[in-house]
Amino acid sequence: MSDHGTESGRGATPKTRWAALRTRGSRVRALIRKELRQLFRDPKTKRVIFVSPIIQLVLFGYAVNTDVRNVPTALVDHDRSALSRALVDAFTASSYFRIVTTSDDPSALRRSLDRGDAVVGLHIPPGFSADTRAGRVGRIQVLLDGGNSNTATVAQGYAQRIVQQFALEQAATAGAVPPGRVDLRARAWFNPSLESRVYNVPAVCGVIVLLMSLLLTAMGVVREREMGTLDQLLVSPLAPGELMLGKTIPVAAVAMAQLAIVVAVALLWFDIPLRGSAILLLAASALFILAGLSVGLWISTVSRTQQEAFLTMFLFILPAIILSGFLYPVDTMPELFQHLTMANPLRHYLEIVRGLFLKGSAAADLVEQLAILGAMAIVGLSTASWRFRRMLA
Repeated sequence: MSDHGTESGRGATPKTRWAALRTRGSRVRALIRKELRQLFRDPKTKRVIFVSPIIQLVLFGYAVNTDVRNVPTALVDHDRSALSRALVDAFTASSYFRIVTTSDDPSALRRSLDRGDAVVGLHIPPGFSADTRAGRVGRIQVLLDGGNSNTATVAQGYAQRIVQQFALEQAATAGAVPPGRVDLRARAWFNPSLESRVYNVPAVCGVIVLLMSLLLTAMGVVREREMGTLDQLLVSPLAPGELMLGKTIPVAAVAMAQLAIVVAVALLWFDIPLRGSAILLLAASALFILAGLSVGLWISTVSRTQQEAFLTMFLFILPAIILSGFLYPVDTMPELFQHLTMANPLRHYLEIVRGLFLKGSAAADLVEQLAILGAMAIVGLSTASWRFRRMLA
């Protein structure tokens, strides 16, 4: 690297400093143009940058779905009364349960669950109608396949709510409870239809942007080293700081373009509402991208080959997704892991994105997350810049 001390020394005049600053700016702009041409020259890279995020968003939007609908249900109705048929109708009319098999043998429920033909087994014993109309407790049995704990838990809650509502309606009809005495009306405040897509798709935007920021930064620098072009840059007039800026600014611009693409897909294709400020989303995304670029730059300083950089990036991205609240709520994690999530930039960005999309949060509601992301960006870039300079030294 050439010595730039004469360009910005203490004895330089303001005119000389301004000329040196313009010279450095022109060198950085030239490197940025070179990086952008290199990114867009390869058709594979263009597909990775612009097509891959859309494919990932569509796949995640449809595949990552925790909604429980039309759960396969096996039925054994030994009562065979009008009341038992009304109860079965209440289950099927809810769209949560779908009767796939009926039998008179109670052991058929167990066989259906064992074979995986059904997830829920509903058994109505004889005397259910007589007990209910006589004022006694009418008992039914619901068996659940606990192999998928999430589906089983949600299905159990739906079944309990359906039975409680059915019992209330029957009591009101019989006169045990005057009509209108109990009127339960529930409403989901930020997601009235309770669609998991509305909750997951905004978070997918953060995962995609982080993945691409890491990939383009870490792999780009290491690829230069493998091809030998990094040595050519080292003997050029570029200073280490100028080289780092030239490597990170194009990736940041590409990441912002990707963000615009995935947000447009979320709004236009998945019809996810953006209730908050688009400017606030842009500012938060800029901080998040800077934090992600610092991690990618750090990975590039500790990796010698593209394969090593890819494996290191994988070791970071997988725990980052798990500890972000994307798949599992942070509140349900052990206390130690809840503390670890505070060092994860993806966790704070997902809180911001979900707040802006679902709740219409204002900047005052997201001050803590924005401050943490800003601190991570500053500390991360400072540390990565220090390591980058040592690598080039």
